[in-house]
Amino acid sequence: MPATAVIRQSPAALLTAAAVPLALAVADGIRLRRRLAAAGRDRLTGALRRESWTPRAQRLLDRHHDQAVVLICDLDHFKQINDTHGHAAGDRVLAETTTRLTDWAGACGLVGRLGGDEFAVLTLIEPRHRPLRLAQLIRLLAAPVTTDTGPVDVAASIGAASPDTTGTTDLSQLQRAADAALYDGKHTGHAIVATARHATVPSINGRRAGRPGTSVWGWAA
Repeated sequence: MPATAVIRQSPAALLTAAAVPLALAVADGIRLRRRLAAAGRDRLTGALRRESWTPRAQRLLDRHHDQAVVLICDLDHFKQINDTHGHAAGDRVLAETTTRLTDWAGACGLVGRLGGDEFAVLTLIEPRHRPLRLAQLIRLLAAPVTTDTGPVDVAASIGAASPDTTGTTDLSQLQRAADAALYDGKHTGHAIVATARHATVPSINGRRAGRPGTSVWGWAA
């Protein structure tokens, strides 16, 4: 008998051995998705889902309303990204946007995905620092996103609202004000800070007038 024996495995055994790591990876993915769902987070981006973001944001707002800032962020021409680069690239843009918003908001901030390419952020910023921080965020979100099909140019429109500029500490009113401010500055490359006027913008069928699907300002989508 030779000193070194060659152990031959059947094709079935080789397939079984190769399938084990794949099965483990699938199981890990399933467990991760379940953990995200249990934590009230969006499976694609890891951002808080609307129903989780809202109560957490209201609690943070109640504790720190003197520094709190609520932002609504829309990606500009997101449908065009999907149509041109594919949905996988669009998903990558959404995930990277969440990462950038989370990094910018810091440990005290909350980032939620309200749906589609619409995000909400609540963070704490002293009033004197807000112009600089908002300009920083615009630049951060405008950096190209690396995808499997190459770099994708992105841009975002942002509206910001705070109790001291709108006169309210109600989260829903601050979100509506930030949303209205966003549309005042849509595609301008500037973050718009809401005033008390923005907090009074009416809604249509539960949505702020001007959102796609409503009868006013539809051109801005």
